[in-house]
Amino acid sequence: MSKTTEQVRKSLGKRYRAEKRFKAYGVSAIGFGLLALVLLFTDIIGKGHSAFFETYVKMEVIFDQDTLDISDFRDEEQLNFANYDGVIRNALREEFPSASGRQERRELYSLISTGAGYELRDMLKEDPSLMGQSVTLWLLADDDVDVYVKSAQDDRLESRLSDNQKSWIESLEAQDRVELQWNQSLFTHGDSREPELAGIWGAVTGSFFTMLVTLLLSFPIGVAAAIYLEEFAPKNKFTDFIEVNINNLAAVPSIIFGLLGLAVIIGLFGLPRSVPVVGGIVLTLMTLPTIIISSRAAIKAVPPSIREAAMGLGASKMQVVLHHVLPLALPGMLTGAIIGMAQALGETAPLLMIGMVAFIVDVPGGPLDPSTVLPVQIYLWADSPEQSFVALTSAAIMVLLSFLIAMNTLAVFLRKRLERRW
Repeated sequence: MSKTTEQVRKSLGKRYRAEKRFKAYGVSAIGFGLLALVLLFTDIIGKGHSAFFETYVKMEVIFDQDTLDISDFRDEEQLNFANYDGVIRNALREEFPSASGRQERRELYSLISTGAGYELRDMLKEDPSLMGQSVTLWLLADDDVDVYVKSAQDDRLESRLSDNQKSWIESLEAQDRVELQWNQSLFTHGDSREPELAGIWGAVTGSFFTMLVTLLLSFPIGVAAAIYLEEFAPKNKFTDFIEVNINNLAAVPSIIFGLLGLAVIIGLFGLPRSVPVVGGIVLTLMTLPTIIISSRAAIKAVPPSIREAAMGLGASKMQVVLHHVLPLALPGMLTGAIIGMAQALGETAPLLMIGMVAFIVDVPGGPLDPSTVLPVQIYLWADSPEQSFVALTSAAIMVLLSFLIAMNTLAVFLRKRLERRW
């Protein structure tokens, strides 16, 4: 008996040690995943936080009428095409009169962004009384100057600025005439070749219209398909074939849906490329399997007693589904739809195939206007050679992750708030 007891104790001790090792492996896996996540967010935030601010230079600008070449303030065309760059160049020459020769003056003029002239134009159109006056303004600096100002002292040695440009910027810094201000253009402008003028608003708007089309198409179709397959479809080989294909479509690479959209939606039906409508249809095809599967699972979770009680009171099959089953399954359906939409928001490959990789400057005004989306904008900026686009890429990733986290948080909230325990 004692021998048997000893063997049982050894067996139990071995089992307990195995359980402890298994728990330790699980905790280690979770810890490793969290560590990787922390490193990822640290790297993205470390590279992208500087993009939320941009460099401005304080200059005294004179709105000289002869330099601007404006004879009639009421002429909209003259105000739009006046020589605002000439006014900025005059201010730079006044500040640094030692700059002589074509090369030095070209270096001097490149300290200020080409977008600063548009700010002067807007100011003059808003207040024509500025004509002939001297005004002290904060002008947007060029992206190379922005990188130089934001760099650490040791990293400034590798700057693309010339020695003259460095000395001019350091002179302005010594006079407290260089500062970082909130990068408003990042959230109000579309894409641009100039990093200091580039923004994500065009991509965000395009993503909104694309997701709107996706939601309006995928949710009703997915819920209707789930209700039919779960409540009304006969159990035969044809419905089994449909169910198998729905499950297979959920595992198909997203780029296949892009090829389908390119061949059918654009090639066969002739819809224009690079518009949110086409992008929404393609993402609908990709999202439908996820919504159908999650909706069917939510319908299955409704207890049979609900159906039996409704039918016992004389309700028809359609009334049982619409008045009792669907409202109770709706929280699970919404959760699946939100998760599917979050997945679609982060997709890039199918949208590249239908032409949403185009360089779009204007902010789209509707789902039929040419546009791009946030993941594609990140892809374009990541491929740009300018150093400033590195920070812009990370900043755009931070914005995209914020949207994805918000959508998944909403899904969790709805599930916790609306779920019912039977």
